[in-house]
Amino acid sequence: MNTETLSSPRTANTATKAARLDMYVHIHKALRHFMLDTLCRVGRMDVTDTAESDDTLAQFEALMTLCANHLKHENEFVHPAIEAGRRGVSDRIAGEHVEHLESIDALREDARQLRGARGDDRAPLALRLYRHMALFVADNFEHMHYEETVHNAALWSLYSDAELDGLHNRLVASIPPQEMFEVARWMLPAMNPAERAGMLGGIKAVAPPAVFAALVSHVRPHLDGKGWTKLASAIGVSA
Repeated sequence: MNTETLSSPRTANTATKAARLDMYVHIHKALRHFMLDTLCRVGRMDVTDTAESDDTLAQFEALMTLCANHLKHENEFVHPAIEAGRRGVSDRIAGEHVEHLESIDALREDARQLRGARGDDRAPLALRLYRHMALFVADNFEHMHYEETVHNAALWSLYSDAELDGLHNRLVASIPPQEMFEVARWMLPAMNPAERAGMLGGIKAVAPPAVFAALVSHVRPHLDGKGWTKLASAIGVSA
């Protein structure tokens, strides 16, 4: 890990501005949750159990798809906003995005080979996928920290919260419903109670009741008992 990033003045400066609108915090909580859960599932996967292997690799593929889509959203919306006022600031992360897409392709190839393998060949291929994925996750964690500090500092220096909210709303509006539900499944359980209540309360205020109910039903199985009780009380639904 690049410890210089962790201890840089920019990091400390970001911490003093925690009340500002943070476009990265919630989606990055979702990605960290999704990555760690999937990594652990790949690591403990029983390669002799076809159903378990298929289910694990399906989750792995869903993660790879979400990671690729996330890079696309940042490239199309966030980086242009940064470059408009701070030319060159997003260059490092843009380059890492290219590398991450290459890593996603390589990981998918590892998974493809595992799916096609039989017998004794499966265990070493599963271990290879696990180890390569662990490196991908480690790289992404450092990558996200840099975005949350250096990129946020640039965005906050350039735009008001109202402008950032508009940018975020345009980004979210570009995401198809199926992807939004996939994000919510990993995002809401990774949030603290106040964040969950704020997000779902905001959605309840503007979404059709059927859509809101479907979202709550989709997320409910992934919350523990105490988390669900707090959320249900906060958003006014039956526990």
